[in-house]
Amino acid sequence: MGKIFGFINSIETMGLVDGPGIRFVTFLQGCKLRCKYCHNPETWANDKIAKKITPEQLVEKIERYKNYYGDDGGATFSGGEPLLQPEFLAECLKLCKQKGINTAIDTAGVGFGDYREILKYTDLVILDVKAVDENEYIELTGQPIKYFYEFLKQVQENGNKIWLRQVIVPGLNDDEKHVLKLKQFASKLRNIEKIELLPYKTMGVVKYKKLNITYRLEGVEEMDEKRCKELELLLYKSK
Repeated sequence: MGKIFGFINSIETMGLVDGPGIRFVTFLQGCKLRCKYCHNPETWANDKIAKKITPEQLVEKIERYKNYYGDDGGATFSGGEPLLQPEFLAECLKLCKQKGINTAIDTAGVGFGDYREILKYTDLVILDVKAVDENEYIELTGQPIKYFYEFLKQVQENGNKIWLRQVIVPGLNDDEKHVLKLKQFASKLRNIEKIELLPYKTMGVVKYKKLNITYRLEGVEEMDEKRCKELELLLYKSK
């Protein structure tokens, strides 16, 4: 097998919301989904604004920051969609584990199908739940939901810890019905450590203009953070 290379968009050395503790976050290039609220459209294409790097080179960078994240933090691989570079991702995760570094992947679960080698070296799966039924998922992402459920099945079989996240958008899913649907979905899963509702932000709009891409939520205001927290409480209330 030849040398493995990956394509990364950017890194963040002091991530605070990308898993437990302080995280070294790597944003990989490429994504199959075209979510209406995506704030990183620059990561969609596989061949633009990307740096070519080997797993060894990347993990060497990650290890340099070990004094900052220590035993409580670690490395998170995000995107884009990290699952679209399976060999590179698996090797990075494996090298991290060999060096005693906690690992997480932040993913929407849409890659190439066989995730066993990746999940073997993943301590935490941060799973971005776009929607839980077919029609809403297609409307939001442009892709069928079956790939998401195929990934989730393998995560459950492997027994990885999971954080569930869903972006809440005014007029799209900012009501009790949608939140309770997410709660019901989560109730059937094992190893859920946390469920978070993330308020929709408009910070990515300027990127669409720069890239000359139509922004499909033009005019939609940011989600009220207080209301988002109120909805989140529904996830933890008993019937």
